[in-house]
Amino acid sequence: MTATGSGGWLATTVWVAVVLVYAALSSIWTASDPGWYAQLAKPSFQPPDVVFGIMWPLNFLALLGVGVWFTRSSASTGVWTATLVLGTSVVAALAWAWLFYVPHRIVPATVALAAAAVLTWVLVALVARSLPWAGVVLAPYAVWLSLATALSVQYARLN
Repeated sequence: MTATGSGGWLATTVWVAVVLVYAALSSIWTASDPGWYAQLAKPSFQPPDVVFGIMWPLNFLALLGVGVWFTRSSASTGVWTATLVLGTSVVAALAWAWLFYVPHRIVPATVALAAAAVLTWVLVALVARSLPWAGVVLAPYAVWLSLATALSVQYARLN
């Protein structure tokens, strides 16, 4: 079935819902204990806080835009596989946000984020197979998660 077949709108709805839940929950959890985060020893390669404030919304917009285009495009194949990979990656990323910011379990959080990063690279490949430009648009998000994973490894080492 192509993306524009009977399941196309359902796939689009699921993709958009997953990204919106991701944005909402991660925002809530990352703001839950700013004093704890501010006291952490930071890696030397950590970007300034303003970069995080710019990159996360851009990443969510890229995920939404690509998701809608990808799930609605007649050229897309593997829409449900990509949506499942996205969902699994988001679960791992949310596990990171909760583990890191709520109970402050840095090592398990890092493992969850590493899983999210790997799955996001798989997502990039799946999307790029059908729509190469869309894979390119998602690549910065995968790079961002990879950088966040490296930062989390260093948080675990430093703290």
